[in-house]
Amino acid sequence: MAGFFDGVVPGDEVTYGKATFRLPILYFRDDFFALFFSADADRVRAALPSNSLHPLTMKGRAFIGIGAYNYIDTSIGPYGEVGVVVPVVYGRKPAPILPLLMESRYSGFGMVVLHLPVTTLVARDAGRGVWGYPKFTSDMRFVITPEFMECRLSEGGKHIFTIRVARRGIPIPDRRPLITYTVKDGDLIKTTVQQRAIFRVSFKPRGSFLELGDHEVADSLRDLGISTKPIQSRYALQRFGILPEGEVIESGVRPLEGYRGQDREGSLEVAFTED
Repeated sequence: MAGFFDGVVPGDEVTYGKATFRLPILYFRDDFFALFFSADADRVRAALPSNSLHPLTMKGRAFIGIGAYNYIDTSIGPYGEVGVVVPVVYGRKPAPILPLLMESRYSGFGMVVLHLPVTTLVARDAGRGVWGYPKFTSDMRFVITPEFMECRLSEGGKHIFTIRVARRGIPIPDRRPLITYTVKDGDLIKTTVQQRAIFRVSFKPRGSFLELGDHEVADSLRDLGISTKPIQSRYALQRFGILPEGEVIESGVRPLEGYRGQDREGSLEVAFTED
């Protein structure tokens, strides 16, 4: 049986800003955990760059996802990343769904990326240069324990937010790709990230929380009417990924720059504890 990375051929070197690398980018090992919240549907819809992107809704509310990645082993080196995303369908407007079906098999299902802080200038410049990912550099402190996984995100000492996910839930193997939607030079970019993972998913995420700080990114979440309690948590028991170049699926869309931050290296601290 062929392995997941078999047949992947690195392309020519490309350079964007401080980043020189080859595509696709390979992800061999990481710590991943995420929470999903409800949010004001009209405000979320207004934040999307295209009228062909429709947020998934339940009882008149849209969803916001916040996921943290401690990338331990990748083809561009280790770094931290936290994504703020909106689950959407591109094309036909989806029917309202139940939380159990958030990971829908709708054609066009994916995640619009609103903010994507990272800890290195290489990751920032690569992400903005190739895909238009709304990246900025920040400081991250991960705490990984047998009971929970946590990331505190800050910029120059200013607290952005802290996310904690309790280690509980149902194990679910997942071979579906992660699809992201971003904007670069007025074009809507669809990127299909092949992945193999086993997630633990909980629809009653006790012990998991998001603590918002006093930063512009935290304010943007408040402006979207994000709920105080999560409606779903997940973390990866294992995960592998292949990030290729994206494809243009629509032109002349609205900008989606996200928060740009300062031109500085971030910091990454990871603490593995038994407590």
